[in-house]
Amino acid sequence: MNRPPLSPHGRAGDGPTTLTERQAPGSPSARSTFAQEGASRLERSDPRGYVGRAASRRGNPPVALHADRHATTVDPSCSGPTPVRKDRKRQTVTRSTASTGGQSRRALLRAAAVAGLAAAASSCSSPNEPAPGTPRPSAAGGERATGGRPAQVTPPNIVVVLVDDLGWDSLGCYGNDFVDTPAIDALAASGVRFTQAYSAAPVCSPTRAALVTGLYPARTGITDYLRPVDALTDAFLPPDVPTLPDLVRPQGYTTGLIGKWHLTERYDEPLNRRTGGPAAHGFDDVRLTEEQYIDVGDYVAPYAFMPSVPAKPGEHLTDRLAREAVDFIDDHADEPFVLLLSDYAVHDDLVARPDLLAKYEARTGVGRPGRDPAYAAMVEGVDAQVARVVRALRRRGIAERTLVMVTADNGAQDRAANRPLRGGKGELYEGGIRVPLVVAWASVPGSTTAESEGRVDATVVSTVDLLPTILAVTGRPESPAGLDGLNAAGLLPGGDGSVASRDALFWLYPHHIGGTHPHAAVRSGGLKLVEQLRDGSVELYDLDRDPGERVDLASARPSDVDRLRGMLDRHVVDVGLLPGPPASDTPSAVTTWESGRVLRVPDGSVVGGARVEGGRLVVPASGATVLVRSTQAVAARPWSVLSTAPSLGRGGSSVMLGLAVDAGNHVLFHYDHTKRSVGWDLRVDGVVLNLGKEPLAGLDGTLDLSGPGARMGLSGRGARLAAWADQGRGAGWEFLFLVDIARSPLDLSNLRTRRRLRHAVAFDADARPTVLGELLVGALR
Repeated sequence: MNRPPLSPHGRAGDGPTTLTERQAPGSPSARSTFAQEGASRLERSDPRGYVGRAASRRGNPPVALHADRHATTVDPSCSGPTPVRKDRKRQTVTRSTASTGGQSRRALLRAAAVAGLAAAASSCSSPNEPAPGTPRPSAAGGERATGGRPAQVTPPNIVVVLVDDLGWDSLGCYGNDFVDTPAIDALAASGVRFTQAYSAAPVCSPTRAALVTGLYPARTGITDYLRPVDALTDAFLPPDVPTLPDLVRPQGYTTGLIGKWHLTERYDEPLNRRTGGPAAHGFDDVRLTEEQYIDVGDYVAPYAFMPSVPAKPGEHLTDRLAREAVDFIDDHADEPFVLLLSDYAVHDDLVARPDLLAKYEARTGVGRPGRDPAYAAMVEGVDAQVARVVRALRRRGIAERTLVMVTADNGAQDRAANRPLRGGKGELYEGGIRVPLVVAWASVPGSTTAESEGRVDATVVSTVDLLPTILAVTGRPESPAGLDGLNAAGLLPGGDGSVASRDALFWLYPHHIGGTHPHAAVRSGGLKLVEQLRDGSVELYDLDRDPGERVDLASARPSDVDRLRGMLDRHVVDVGLLPGPPASDTPSAVTTWESGRVLRVPDGSVVGGARVEGGRLVVPASGATVLVRSTQAVAARPWSVLSTAPSLGRGGSSVMLGLAVDAGNHVLFHYDHTKRSVGWDLRVDGVVLNLGKEPLAGLDGTLDLSGPGARMGLSGRGARLAAWADQGRGAGWEFLFLVDIARSPLDLSNLRTRRRLRHAVAFDADARPTVLGELLVGALR
């Protein structure tokens, strides 16, 4: 096809590169205003020193990480009333205790909840003013009664239970008849069950970033799951990005994180001072979060990824999280709080409690698709956790003013757990991103804040909506400008059913995972378009009629394809994540080869006998990999294009294109003509680094760069490099993969590094002389 994938990639250089550069429509300074909320607690020049300074500015001691609690104690919620523990300091919030004017506590709680939600819902249509006559809770939790008398009411609490890799069809309230989930089903029966809720990404870390920021993952730079500390990447959620704790603290809220964070790769730093960690983002009470990298689960004590946590051998991690959540509730029952209970379950490798596993192994139909006993047992373990949290809230007398949300970070890895939806984790089909979402007050059924019967809501909502919704419930007058999420408080129990309309939801996943290639998606109304980033091919589905995405309507509805593709293209430019394709039609320079710049890899010795003929460089066979540096300096947003036919057409086996300081320090995009495969190599001080590479085997056999007009291309932006190919068949550039080299000395965002870098070509100089064709270089606009 003539159109390159996501055609505005060529204009990506015009998009924003930082949070402060993006402007919300109608508000030129919206993004910078939003960013100031985080920047106020960060000295940008030294993010690693952030935590202590921020704590001192707030007048608080450094955040306590309670990883050592309850090594062998019994869950208080299962053993009757228990006094609040007093054996350590905890943050307290001073609240007014003025007279309630003779009204019952229950009536005041109900009034506060409904008024807060109604005021929040009204802000969807008028963000600056509440609906006429609607009382709005103050930041301190007070509320002005309509009769003019002040009524001081404790603000509502919020508990968000985020389940890892939970399939859309994995709960009883969503129709699953194999897994027992009575606690979550009970919440759905008295609250709201959303049938079209979406995660912000098809994998965990980007969705987690979206939950605490209200931003699409591309805006925070976290678009894939994060890797171990010794990976090539150096990703973390920037501490200057405002997150949940920053935004609810002015309303007097304490914030807690129990469980998985997975928003930093800085595992070589102390947990309570880790760049991008939960403490750096202002969480007041952090427990059982990963000290070391966790990938495939670690569910039974002792916990290898939390070596400092004392635990009774054999203890199950989901149960331990439940006990810590109960303890958090006891510690903070007398102050408003927002708790993020972030489960490690039900991520692979599945290790369930033995009693629950035995229960499901004995059930009829076990082993059929969607009836995995280990998965079912782990889901029920999460449900039991929710039950213990609800019991603790009721025991402490705060259930009527505590809103519980249960959702997931993405779809299940086992596709059968997402049926009838298509696909699963790592894919932008519905099975990878449509997730359960149940929201209810934790009240005993029949109380004033429990709805008489549950409600099913088909409104399209997303992870990015949770933060602005939480802010509305906690009484913040309005969300910060620049959030991607919408305030959906009007859809919650006690709300008026209203929510602002949105034109579209977007997903951008420019990565390889399993057999899935980089792709993007947009949903507008009932229509959803999925676009492959390699070649721009699209699929179109009508989800109202075809939620399983079985019938592709792209060829039958070209006008809808054009409309949704235009929306998606504009979004890609807006978020400014991807380097655009090489602008080879307007090169800034054509490399002139110099024979003395041919070096062996990695020792850097000069290869003799190279010569320039007619503008092409001819290198004799040497049996070694050789690298040729150009004379041109590298721009901040560079691109380069190499014609591959001259070398491969004469029997060459491979060719590489990239950036190099010297023969021992370079990053190269390579094409192996023998295997028709592509990949990349990063070499630092002569050592090849490859930990954390994306799997690119899915590209094997799909390329041929030996024909006339075939080219390979590279473009860069900061720490990201994009690899491109043009097979010379008239289809233009194909996007192949994205490389993040932030932890290497080749990061383009570093001016000192750029001054040393040069465009480079490398190849295996085996049995025949190699001829290098024309190399074009330039800078993205």
